[in-house]
Amino acid sequence: MPSHLSADRPAPQPPERDAVDVLINRTRRLRGDVDAVRRDTALVDEDDPQLRWQRALCELAVHHLDDLGTHLGQLKEGPPPGSAEQPTPDAELAQQENLADPQAGALLSRVGSAEWNLLTDEVSWSEELFEIFGRPPEAGPLSLDELPSVLYPEDQSLLTALVTDCLVDGKPIDGEFRILRTDGRMRTLHMMGEPVLDTDGCTASMWAVLRDVSELRRSQRVVRRTGDTLRRQQHMAQTERRMAVELQEAVLPAWRGSLLLPQRGPGTLDVAARYLPSHASDLIGGDWYDALELPDGRTLLTVGDLTGHGIPATSAMAMLLGALRGMAVAGIEPGALMGHLNQLLEASVQPALGSAMCCRFDPVTGTLAWAQAGHPAPLLFRDGAGRPLPSPDGVLLGAASSVAYEQDEVTLLPGDVLVLHTDGLTRRSDRGVNPEALLALAPRFAEARTAQDCVRTVVEEFGGTERLDDACVLVARIGV
Repeated sequence: MPSHLSADRPAPQPPERDAVDVLINRTRRLRGDVDAVRRDTALVDEDDPQLRWQRALCELAVHHLDDLGTHLGQLKEGPPPGSAEQPTPDAELAQQENLADPQAGALLSRVGSAEWNLLTDEVSWSEELFEIFGRPPEAGPLSLDELPSVLYPEDQSLLTALVTDCLVDGKPIDGEFRILRTDGRMRTLHMMGEPVLDTDGCTASMWAVLRDVSELRRSQRVVRRTGDTLRRQQHMAQTERRMAVELQEAVLPAWRGSLLLPQRGPGTLDVAARYLPSHASDLIGGDWYDALELPDGRTLLTVGDLTGHGIPATSAMAMLLGALRGMAVAGIEPGALMGHLNQLLEASVQPALGSAMCCRFDPVTGTLAWAQAGHPAPLLFRDGAGRPLPSPDGVLLGAASSVAYEQDEVTLLPGDVLVLHTDGLTRRSDRGVNPEALLALAPRFAEARTAQDCVRTVVEEFGGTERLDDACVLVARIGV
């Protein structure tokens, strides 16, 4: 804007019209691109704080670009012609465009100017300033003494200080305040002004430009609110994830690497397992695995998966796994054990569905007794080939009441490899693991020396970033 530091200072030359036209066209194109992004974000989930924050930022950017386009248009047209002057063709075209576009006319009325002459007490306001204040021109402009009367009481002292600093100390004005229009609407104005000095260097008048920034500040408040909401949600999600991880680590077996069960005697199982977090989500699921030597010398092997994520899933998993361990230690058979787990999950405060497998291995006889609840069957690898074991009947845990779970048995031989896994184990994002994908690893399992080597092979094949859900895999290798 032109400086009014000196009343006899020559006015600066206006910029080249072609250069301003280029800036206007660029602004319009950028405005259109941002508005397209804003429309796209309006079609997505309204409950997502991140998307609400993105949409608020787009709306704020549109407001800025609208203001920029308006100011460039005013710069192109130059000062408003006097009442005796004929409007130029470009001015007539701009006026027609504003009449055809109510929003453009509203934007042009956001900026007004005023000058208060201290020597003659004359006050001049632009037409736009009357519109901003909602004041009819016939009522006349407000003097500096009258101006605070239309401000909110808490903003009046600010305006008084700004005007005093300008008139007494010659400081430029740059501040915001709120006014209450005659129609009851509150508007936020940004005022920039300077003292106008006479030839003796004394303050002759005060000149100011007032801009209605109500919509801009509203958009900024929306951005702050949505940003605060997003940060709170992210903090809550991080806290919940940390708590879920700590709960999971406290519940899952503490052993890492290979585990020998029992530690002495024939038929020892070499056991290794791994929890694989999802790369598509930061949430921790209700997957579990466990291997436990029972008091009678037999070994418990189990994997399972509860629906849901976060603390509800991990806390329910902790409850089920604790109950499963207790019943297995008490000598309850796998089939009956599944029935008790189903009753426990059905009676829990937070109902959920889950799949599970419970195996009990006798190292003396080599017999594996097992039952399942809607879970993928164990895979048995022998002599370089693999096959899924025939599944006994068993529905998902929590799906039905008073359900009987069948139990089956199979004899394992020295050198056999048994693979238990949850259904979150996947190679590609568009399909889950099928038996063939895991069974194709049979030649590599035959060459593996330990259960840990077999787990590493599974992780290499199925632990990639395309997996949508977390998963568990447990490998048991029968000692030779």
